[in-house]
Amino acid sequence: METKLANSCGWKGLRIMGTEAIWMCSYRSFSLMLFLLACIMVSHTVVEASSANYLIGIGSYDITGPAADVNMMGYANPSQNAAGIHIRLYARVFIVAEASSSATDVNRVVFVNLDACMASIAVTLRVLSRLKERYGDLYTAKNVAISGTHTHSGPGGYLQYVLYLVTSLGFVRQSFEALAYGIELAIVEAHENLRPGSIFLNEGEVLGANINRSPSAYLNNPPNERAKYKYDVDKRMSLLKFMNAESGPVGAFSWFPVHGTSMNGTNQLISGDNKGAAARFMEDWFRRKTNNKTLEEADWIEFAQYGGASKRQSSTLEDTNQEAGIRAGKIGPSGGQPSSRLSSVLHKVRSKSASSMGSPFVSAFCQSNVGDTTPNTLGPFCMDSGLPCDYHTSTCNGKSQQCVGRGPAYPRDHFESTRIIGEKQTEVAIKLFQMAKVQVIGKISYKQTYINMSRLAVNLPSGEVVSTCPAAVGFSFAAGTTDGPGAFDFTQGDSQGNLFWRLVGGALHKPSMEQINCQKPKPILIDTGEMFTPYAWAPSVLPIQILRVGQFIILSVPGEMTTMAGRRLRDAVKTTLVEKGSGQFDANTHIVIAGLAGDYSQYITTFEEYEVQRYEGASTLFGPHTLDGYIQEFKKLATALAQEGEVEAGPPPPNLIDQQYGFLPGVVVDRTPSGVTFGDLKQDVPPYSSFRSGETVSVVFYTGCPRNDLLTEGTYAVVEIIDAAGKWQPVYDDDDWSLKFLWSRPSRLSPTSLGRIDWTIPETALPGVYRIRHFGAYKPFLGDVKHFTGTSSGFLLTV
Repeated sequence: METKLANSCGWKGLRIMGTEAIWMCSYRSFSLMLFLLACIMVSHTVVEASSANYLIGIGSYDITGPAADVNMMGYANPSQNAAGIHIRLYARVFIVAEASSSATDVNRVVFVNLDACMASIAVTLRVLSRLKERYGDLYTAKNVAISGTHTHSGPGGYLQYVLYLVTSLGFVRQSFEALAYGIELAIVEAHENLRPGSIFLNEGEVLGANINRSPSAYLNNPPNERAKYKYDVDKRMSLLKFMNAESGPVGAFSWFPVHGTSMNGTNQLISGDNKGAAARFMEDWFRRKTNNKTLEEADWIEFAQYGGASKRQSSTLEDTNQEAGIRAGKIGPSGGQPSSRLSSVLHKVRSKSASSMGSPFVSAFCQSNVGDTTPNTLGPFCMDSGLPCDYHTSTCNGKSQQCVGRGPAYPRDHFESTRIIGEKQTEVAIKLFQMAKVQVIGKISYKQTYINMSRLAVNLPSGEVVSTCPAAVGFSFAAGTTDGPGAFDFTQGDSQGNLFWRLVGGALHKPSMEQINCQKPKPILIDTGEMFTPYAWAPSVLPIQILRVGQFIILSVPGEMTTMAGRRLRDAVKTTLVEKGSGQFDANTHIVIAGLAGDYSQYITTFEEYEVQRYEGASTLFGPHTLDGYIQEFKKLATALAQEGEVEAGPPPPNLIDQQYGFLPGVVVDRTPSGVTFGDLKQDVPPYSSFRSGETVSVVFYTGCPRNDLLTEGTYAVVEIIDAAGKWQPVYDDDDWSLKFLWSRPSRLSPTSLGRIDWTIPETALPGVYRIRHFGAYKPFLGDVKHFTGTSSGFLLTV
């Protein structure tokens, strides 16, 4: 059939329009277009390769933590425990070194973007320790920056301070190790991939992807300052395009502020939220764009062999579907079979060992001054009445629980809102990537220090000397936000508190009068900075850092800066660099904030926003002068960077890993009902079934607890298509938007568990015969964990 089509019309492809398929027969013109395009691409690559001025390495690695039982980090909702996977989580890394660097030179910087709620100093210290074992002093706290995307749908339990471990039942070693291991290997991959290359910079606006969730606090900033800006949130996306001198584009890292709260507090599937989705969309876009001969094209040929697809041949297509349906119906389930974790890795669609992957490409969507932003762009409304929430307190009839922000897909589910916000970022990033022409040139350098934010002396511009405070959270902290409301009778904007909750907080630790006065007007709910039983409840020593790649400057901030706080910091650092840099820096110097980097210390508002005491102000741990303290210390780093001076290391942060307590019970045993094997089906597809795009195929397997094996760089769920040679090929897995792996137990303490796989068939799915495969691991009562696999019956996908 392929030969016949080529002879008759010069086969080049198939376009699906609804239920019709139209062959397009312009072989000669298409070939000429491909030839010209290839010439343009080669010419473009040569031009950019000739300007290679850095060594560039890009890497990524799976950091998906336990997909069962572990509390999600972000909403602090005790009932929001992981129960499956929406899309996997990754550490994405770039390393840039000066072109003259040898293998042992240290004039290089490393930036790590995590699909995680935030970075953790405990994880950072573990990663740096392992890198030292591999590379000596090549990668240290000074030149390695680790930043989180702030997804609220990743497993928690990996930070080292008590306040952030309460809902996860303490420290979760498996979450911690998944992050540390994945970051390390992503950096190793980037290091091994270091090649001559060049970097290009672009920026543009992302509209419709974020709004301010605390506009009343923003309005408390000076009017003349607000007048300088068009929006009350930053809309700017900054993007770096990484080019390998030999192979062309290898990566794109972008920075844009929006909370990872498109997935709401009811979600129990691990997900990178809107930024993880954006990264998956862009990486897949590049893969499809660059692969000349893909599995999809081979499958179109196979489909053509079943009888063609034009409107004139509709009866033939129906006959073909009937024959294919019979073929699919004869494919029964495999039943549970022994397997290995390697088999799971090899079945992964985007397996690094797959020859069809082409050149590796990594796209990271990094977090910035995210503090007061939200992706719930329709705004907050009362769930009971449908009316807008109270503007100042975000309440409905005086209660915060009913006030919830609506995503752009409302009233559809939060998955759809996540997709929309992710796509808006992806669309802009692709345009910026394609149009990036400003080359990044100049030195590679960095400055880093640790500061004790508990009692930092701060010199204000007025000449007054003030101090930050030991950490504490206010009453409005417990009110939550419109992305995830709190409980009880707490409300945002509370600068008074009440006696009952003062007594409750005082029972944990009664704040001193000095602390009360220092934190004003924040009423202290929990005096976290002065609580040390069984170990510290909140951080005090924190890392700050500046990375320089030519005219591109990254400020690593260990918290969530609000919009205006971030603007003030960027302006202060840029002014310092220009004034102190002896001509090295100018108006074209580009500065981004990498939020939630190095460690986590909650929020950083302006002094004026702090006075309002909405959630962000109540969560600004170190008092009203927190931002001024950070600006002061970053200006010191900027001065040292501009003048190539040294900075003091500062006090070392504590490493509390050996003091951690964890109370999450381990997996004791997995079982199946009598006569059932792990990997057997509880629910199969209907016999001789067929589906169309937009419909959902669901199957349910008897499985083991996902905590038995994280299947790192592998998958729990695969959709397979049978190819022309009769072999099953993986086409979708648990890292695809269209596929969900949902894990559950019949009852809370049951040793039996089920794995449901839902595949919502995308428009781009190819017609053919499919089945669904599950990989898992179970723990017998005695002995080591064992791996298994199982498949569903075959089914037909028609156009």
